[in-house]
Amino acid sequence: MILLDILFIIAGVALVLWGADRLTEGASALARRMSVPEIVIGLTIVAAGTSAPELFVSLMSALKGTPDMAVGNVVGSNIFNALLIVGCAAMVAPMVIAKSTVKKDMPFAVLAAVLLLVVCMDSFQSIHLSGNVISRFDGFLLLACFAIFMTYTFSVVKKGGAAETATSTAPMSIWKGILWVLVGLGCLIFGSNLFVDSASSVARQLAISEGVIGLTIVAGGTSLPELATSVVAARKGQSAIAIGNVIGSNVFNVLLILGLTAVISPMQIQGITMVDFSVMMLSVLAVWGFSYTKYTVARWEGALLTLTFVAYMAWLWQSIS
Repeated sequence: MILLDILFIIAGVALVLWGADRLTEGASALARRMSVPEIVIGLTIVAAGTSAPELFVSLMSALKGTPDMAVGNVVGSNIFNALLIVGCAAMVAPMVIAKSTVKKDMPFAVLAAVLLLVVCMDSFQSIHLSGNVISRFDGFLLLACFAIFMTYTFSVVKKGGAAETATSTAPMSIWKGILWVLVGLGCLIFGSNLFVDSASSVARQLAISEGVIGLTIVAGGTSLPELATSVVAARKGQSAIAIGNVIGSNVFNVLLILGLTAVISPMQIQGITMVDFSVMMLSVLAVWGFSYTKYTVARWEGALLTLTFVAYMAWLWQSIS
């Protein structure tokens, strides 16, 4: 049984990597064909697609009457995005980031993290979050902020934001680009679900606790599309898609996914501490700060982010196992 699950894990990873390659190729081609800046494609199409696993997990948990895990999934996924994904992508190739991205787009990710902390605290009398509730009102507030984010992002296109320098790859038709995006998204979603289910099965057979599974395997598995997409994009020299994917996914996770989940079913917070929220906040601030240094996330900065992620995972494992 474990052997079969391991084979499914390998198949899931292979599907995610192949899907990420197709998605990046198609999204980049669409950006060039439609004269849309690649950062906008990354912030919208790619980010929405790679956030699909988080959306699926959170909405299904809400519909099944167990929405509590949605908060942990989002917090864990956002930490994965900012530390591991940016870290790995920067180690593959230094990420050159546009000044407008640093000054206009990244603040949205920071504000989303702050807003999440605010709605998770029913009162400011205690730092303990367990038992607090993200209400339907909070959900509508998050969705309203998401609408503002999308309005701003598309206004960049209307204002004629300068597109990044096109790569030297052969031109691709719009329909083929759309096809690759859809095929890539399908492989990412199916592959990541296969990975999460199989990895969770292996963990349970090895008697690993549910808490460890939720905060590590599930959050990591649903972030696998972002990791694959960003690393592939960085390897191809498409830093705008890579960083846009991370920023957009973090914003989508908090504002759209938790917003929709809370509207469907209010969420009670369980098992998430101020340490987890602090790591999420500091990880986003670290990426923002590194981006200000020559508007590039260097390899050594990527290595530092990755090591921080490893240290957090080690602490998390030790504290809840």
